[in-house]
Order: sequence, then C-alpha cells, then structure tokens
Amino acid sequence: MKNTIEFTKKHTLGSIVASFPKAAEVLQAYRIDFCCGGHRSLEEAAAEKNVEAEKVLASIHALAQETTLEEGTVYTDLTDAQLIDHIVNTHHAYLNQNLPVISHLANAVLRAHGDAHPELFEVFKDFHGLKADLEQHLIKEEVTLFPAILKGQDHGSVRQEVESEHEVAGELLRNLRDLTQDFTVPADGCPSYERFYGLLEELEGDIFQHVHKENNILFQRQ
Repeated sequence: MKNTIEFTKKHTLGSIVASFPKAAEVLQAYRIDFCCGGHRSLEEAAAEKNVEAEKVLASIHALAQETTLEEGTVYTDLTDAQLIDHIVNTHHAYLNQNLPVISHLANAVLRAHGDAHPELFEVFKDFHGLKADLEQHLIKEEVTLFPAILKGQDHGSVRQEVESEHEVAGELLRNLRDLTQDFTVPADGCPSYERFYGLLEELEGDIFQHVHKENNILFQRQ
C-alpha cells in the first residue's frame, strides 16, 4: 500500500520527518537542517536556503507516493523504552564503531595531503572536536538522561544540556561540509581520502537522524 501522507509548507520539519522518515533524504539533499532546526516550518527553512518551499514539498510527496507503508519504521509508534533502545543500539553503536576509524583516516590523509590541501588541518581539528564532544555526549545520555526518562524522574536540566550539545555538533558538521566543499575529494585525492570524506558524509547523515529522533520525537513527549 502506498503512502497517502499530505504535508503543507506550514508543517514543521520535525513533524514531517517524524511522520515520514524518508523525507529526511529530500531535506538533506537541499541541506535543510531537520534535526536541531526541526521546530521551524518547511516554509521558513526553505526561505533560509533560498529554495521554493513548494518544490521541496513536491519532492517529499513524490517520494511518499513511491514508498509503501511497510517500508521502514515509524519511530513515533515506538514507546520511550523502545525508542531509547533503538537510539543506543543503532546510533550510539554506529558512533562508537566509526569515530575511531574516521580519526585514523583523518590523521593519515592530513599527513599525506596536508601540504597541498591546507584546509585539511581545519577539517582535522573540527572532526576531533566533534569526536570528543560526541564521546562524552553518548555517556551522558546513557548514564544520566535516558535512565531518568525511563524512571520518570526530573531531567529538564540535563536534557537542555544535551540539546545544546546537539546544536554544537550541528555547527561543527556545517563547518566540515563547508571546509570540504560538500565532501568533494580533490583530483589528486587517494583512496583513503575518498573513504575519509565518504565516512564524514555518512557520519553527518547518521547524526542528523540521531538528533532528530531525540529532539523531535523523544524529547517532545517529556
């Protein structure tokens, strides 16, 4: 069965992706932030990017028509416990596995190409700033925030800290995309260079989904 979802440009980005997760693919293509900026309407976000909201909306509806209801998980249907379990076992696990791999590649690529591509020094710095922030962020969620949510305890202050950390991560990801010219490997780039930029872009997509599920679904219930 095909999706019959209908959105308007007045819908918030967070509500659109919460109802139709694959809409994230369209928003990412337009470089529209649906995670930290999920409270904004599609109309507002499109205007900031100088694109027509109707064009973005048409792309989302076209994708919905191609997507069956059975494809993917609607995360709004999960309980808090199920959603937290999904976040930890999917997104936290991804970061724990891939951050060290990307760090190793960042080091190797900087040593091999830093002389010809000095922007790699800033890429190295911003990635490792992001890595350090994320590593303590995951611990804070697993040790403090998520247990408090599941126990029904007051967690307002730590949730605000986590949301602020999401904003910092989003800014670092924007810097990385700008520094790398949308993760474009230069003509003299080696296979390690290609893998490094490919994993950075994959990391961006995973973090967007991670933050969206927390900011726009889990935290909205509290």
